[in-house]
Amino acid sequence: MSLTVDLETPVTGPYKQPIGLFINNEWVQGVDKKKFEVINPSNEQVITSVCEATEKDVDLAVAAARKAFETTWRSVTPQARGEMLLKLADIVGKNAGLLAAVESLDNGKSINMARADVNAVAACLRYYGGWADKITGKTIDVAPDMFNYTRREPIGVCGQIIPWNFPLLMLAWKIAPALATGNTVVLKTAEQTPLSGLVMANLVKEAGFPPGVFNLLSGFGKVAGAAISSHMDIDKVAFTGSTLVGRTIMKAAASSNLKKVTLELGGKSPNIVFNDADIEQAISWVNFGIYFNHGQCCCAGTRIFVQDGIYDKFLEAFKQRTKKNQVGDPFDDKTFQGPQVSQLQYDRIMGYIKSGKEDGATVEIGGDRHGDKGYFIQPTIFSNVRPDMKIMREEIFGPVCAIAKFKTEEEAIKLGNDTIYGLAAALHTTDLNTAVRVSNALKAGTVWVNCYNLINHQAPFGGYKQSGIGRELGEEALMNYTETKSVAIRLGGALFG
Repeated sequence: MSLTVDLETPVTGPYKQPIGLFINNEWVQGVDKKKFEVINPSNEQVITSVCEATEKDVDLAVAAARKAFETTWRSVTPQARGEMLLKLADIVGKNAGLLAAVESLDNGKSINMARADVNAVAACLRYYGGWADKITGKTIDVAPDMFNYTRREPIGVCGQIIPWNFPLLMLAWKIAPALATGNTVVLKTAEQTPLSGLVMANLVKEAGFPPGVFNLLSGFGKVAGAAISSHMDIDKVAFTGSTLVGRTIMKAAASSNLKKVTLELGGKSPNIVFNDADIEQAISWVNFGIYFNHGQCCCAGTRIFVQDGIYDKFLEAFKQRTKKNQVGDPFDDKTFQGPQVSQLQYDRIMGYIKSGKEDGATVEIGGDRHGDKGYFIQPTIFSNVRPDMKIMREEIFGPVCAIAKFKTEEEAIKLGNDTIYGLAAALHTTDLNTAVRVSNALKAGTVWVNCYNLINHQAPFGGYKQSGIGRELGEEALMNYTETKSVAIRLGGALFG
């Protein structure tokens, strides 16, 4: 059976698409020879079928990762690890056009957003490539006759489960710090969007990573994901996705071998606009904050709170701005919003829109599907909302937002924090004192001031409350992939005897 198929994209033409499981630097079919279909969200047609990983395939991938960790990878110097990541970044750059096109084909995101994602992938790999030989411990002065120091050591075999909204970018966020610190990886892509990760696997091999260091599986969460979470020979699991699934993974990690976890989960982020804000700029950022990536973003600013002095003016201008968002073919350079990723996700979002209408919220714009083919949904704004409505409490993960007014700074903070989540928040003001006070008071892992969705790989990203555990990106991600060992050497004679 061939483990590649001939596909093409509208912008790059024909290409060879891997469809196998990538284990030990080889393409394999899978023990049970199962496959599943991959759907184009723009036209609802089957793109191809790829091999499906089962528990048996997870076992094989983990065995390869364990062997590599205990043998070849352990002997590779930190400098050499960094050079491999830097080489991978260069290879990604050379293949940026294909990677972006496959991402758009598979995920439905606009080609321009996909290109931006690929640039961010390369930048993330370079950032952690630079860190690989700069991970240090400390010497600790405990006594004149003692030499005490710490080491940061790799955890071991890391299971990583990534979502469908940013397939390539989440892959980079996961593997770059893990490989930089000397771990090996078994990564599962989302079943909705496996194609770009499979292309990426060939590039990892081309960059010179030894067999077993990076293994990639396509498969379903309830099978392959569950096997990774509960595997007794995986030392850590990192997951990005919903809070509901995050809880399941945490339970599995705890009940198996108490493996370490990093969880980047859901959000219901507030976007607060004060009377003194630059309205034109605020509208631009609020629009980007909710409709970026079709609203399929864990940190999307779905709850918009506008101070009463500018509320009416802001709402009207925001509606006009939203109308300019072009929805359609992701390969059209003018498109801002493509389709939602799947029929399931489309139905889920439309269910929330129905709920908002039934609860008495006002649809200011949108509220229906776009076109008659593909999983397209109109950008939607609800007003006249109450805090107890589902559309104000639950993560929708689509191009749907709710707008409400507030009077005082204290009320804005209370409204912003009135959620089980705490991934991100934003505020718009021209008063520095307000910016600092409100930023400090909001319970969120990231707070943007006069901007939104500006995530930089140099800075940590993660959530308060039920939005996750641990941080990704920045120096803090390195700590999530290392263990601290304390070494104490007595320099004097025997203390007893």
